[in-house]
Amino acid sequence: MRYRRRFEIIADILRVAGQGSKKTKIMYFANLSYLLLKKYLDDTLRVGFLKFDGEGYAVTGQGQAFLERFTEFSSRSARVSHDVASLNSEEDMLNRMCTPKKAKTGKSRGCRRNSLATL
Repeated sequence: MRYRRRFEIIADILRVAGQGSKKTKIMYFANLSYLLLKKYLDDTLRVGFLKFDGEGYAVTGQGQAFLERFTEFSSRSARVSHDVASLNSEEDMLNRMCTPKKAKTGKSRGCRRNSLATL
């Protein structure tokens, strides 16, 4: 499993909680240990994203607004990541095109490289 940022974990919890879920279901579907579940449930309750009704957790209006904004962010982030990967690939191709196969000294002379990775 890849590293998830804090707001990705919170979004996973909110998706699972929906209209009402117990701790075990949230822990299982959000893929969290019990200690992390407790921490994030406390955090989401404190900021008002979840409410506890005595039987389970449910998403509040504020939590739903966060989830909608997170979904939009994730979509935009994926597009930007794809664009950067595409640009890096094009940069590599251009760099290979301007690099001689073999120089007489054994060293190749390529184009000056300014990586797009610094974006």
